[in-house]
Amino acid sequence: MGRIRVGMGYDVHQLVSNRDLWVGGIKVPHTFGLLGHSDADVLIHAICDALLGAANMRDIGYHFPDTSADFKDADSKVLLRKVVELIGQKGYRVGNIDATICAQRPKLNPFIPQMQQCLAEVMQIDLDDISIKATTTEELGFTGREEGISAYAVALIEK
Repeated sequence: MGRIRVGMGYDVHQLVSNRDLWVGGIKVPHTFGLLGHSDADVLIHAICDALLGAANMRDIGYHFPDTSADFKDADSKVLLRKVVELIGQKGYRVGNIDATICAQRPKLNPFIPQMQQCLAEVMQIDLDDISIKATTTEELGFTGREEGISAYAVALIEK
C-alpha cells in the first residue's frame, strides 16, 4: 500500500453586485457574485488548500498570491489544475475529495452534478471521487445574512 495523506481546506468570499458567481467551476445564475482577486471560486479555493495541505505545500495564497497580476481574474479551474500538477511533482495523486459549500442563497444543490463533472475532469479523477454537498446556515452568521459564501474541503492524496 502506498502512502496516503489527508488535508483540510477552508475559504470564504464576500458576495457583491456586478460579479459573476463561480462555484465549483460552474457559473451559477445569481444577482450577486463573489469578490476576489481571481474569479473567487470559493469551492475550488478550499479544494486547492486541502490538496496543498495534504502534501505539506503551504496554501493557495502562497502559490498564487493576490498581489500578482498573473492571477487577476484568473479562472480557478486553471489554479486547481496547477495544484494537481504541484502535488504530482511530489509523487502524489488525488484519492478523493469531500467538500461542503455554505450558502443561504442561491440554492446550489441543482448545480452539484455539473460541479462534480467539471472538477473530476480538471483533477482527472473519477466522478465517484468528488463529493460535494451544499447547506445553508439557517440564516445565521455572515452566510445566513447573505454577505458571503464559504466552503470546506477534505482531500485524500496517495503516493
